[in-house]
Amino acid sequence: MQDIMDTIKARDAGEREFHQAVGEVVASVKPVLDSHPEYRHHKILERLVEPERVILFRVAWMDDRGHPQVNRGFRIEMNSAIGPYKGGLRFHPSVTLSILKFLAFEQVFKNALTSLPLGGGKGGSDFDPKGKSDNEVMRFCQSFMAELYRHIGPDTDVPAGDIGVGAREIGFLFGMYKKLRNEFSGVLTGKSLNWGGSLIRPEATGYGCVYFAVEMLKTRGRSLEGKRCLVSGSGNVAQFTIEKLIGLGAQVITLSDSSGYIFDEEGIDENKLTFVKTLKTVRRGRLKEYAEAYPGAVYTPADPDAASNPLWRHKADCAFPCATQNEINAEDAGHLVAGGVHLVAEGANMPTMPQGVDLFLDSRVLFAPGKAANAGGVAVSGLEMSQNSMRLRWPRAEVDGRLQMIMKNIHASCLAAAEQYGMPGNYVAGANIAGFIKVVDAMLDQGLV
Repeated sequence: MQDIMDTIKARDAGEREFHQAVGEVVASVKPVLDSHPEYRHHKILERLVEPERVILFRVAWMDDRGHPQVNRGFRIEMNSAIGPYKGGLRFHPSVTLSILKFLAFEQVFKNALTSLPLGGGKGGSDFDPKGKSDNEVMRFCQSFMAELYRHIGPDTDVPAGDIGVGAREIGFLFGMYKKLRNEFSGVLTGKSLNWGGSLIRPEATGYGCVYFAVEMLKTRGRSLEGKRCLVSGSGNVAQFTIEKLIGLGAQVITLSDSSGYIFDEEGIDENKLTFVKTLKTVRRGRLKEYAEAYPGAVYTPADPDAASNPLWRHKADCAFPCATQNEINAEDAGHLVAGGVHLVAEGANMPTMPQGVDLFLDSRVLFAPGKAANAGGVAVSGLEMSQNSMRLRWPRAEVDGRLQMIMKNIHASCLAAAEQYGMPGNYVAGANIAGFIKVVDAMLDQGLV
């Protein structure tokens, strides 16, 4: 196992996020490899950590001043053993090959856990939509798709949205794809309702994270009613996580963006959440305005040099990190445990650093890794693909019911796998093992390709 990690670190030098994601999975699946020598014989791990295809391309576009701009575009097609590549597109200055490889690797197992026929991929660009006009975003998206369209399709690779890619961007991307291919197909998910999107898709990741948390709490005879909850982020995932928490009687007291965070002792109610949705989705403003609108709330600016995030120091029962990767370090995790948090459900992808995860597990905190807890988004994307194939739309209640069932099944699969391999109650190991076995068995069935 160490030889595999040494090889990856030497071959993919500097890709720290990718190394972190692989290391977590490798550590979890060791007992599986010990029980299945055929996996080692066929070098399953060595094949699994290598993307099937990495696409890197130039994206040239014109800004509103008439000046040419150049960004990088990426698509990582990681594994297609159980279905077409599926995973979001991220537009953010932090996007690198390492970030996208880690996300694509995680996506493989996340998609497998849904039980839907979906492979794993991820893509994006270092383009920043913030501060850009609609016309600039449109020109960038059209240039981006002018290359990407060659590599995707409804039976090949089906991208979706992610950070920086919402309904506006998906619309521009789909319009260019349709023009270039002269076809109307389910090649992208997260589409608007009036041209092929699915009900519940915008809410799915946040709702699914809360549904998973509900199942975890049931194992200890608890519920979310009356629980004080910390939520980071203020984008799509955080907004709908908060919406579902409010609906189940929990009290949400924080939210954040890249500029700082809000602490609202009174709790974020439906009216305040509506304000946040308008602020972030329509006006694309900053959370500082929340404190101006609601004087009872306290706004704390972000400090990039701080050793820990003060958002995680507030006393609470549950935490839902929904912002970005590696936002909770060991010190943050210590503050959460000391503050009484007994459940952490990851709405973002890998927001907790390894030392933080270890502390949560050692402290018997109910900890749900992102590949399980935030799988609701890709699950409903899969349901959107099914609806597109059948040229129909399911009602809201049906999609929500299917999402709840998928999250219950993922929870059960994680517990069963952890129990089978001697790590009862360990959702990290359970998620990695359950997803791993499904993918590698399909790889073995299909031969050395």
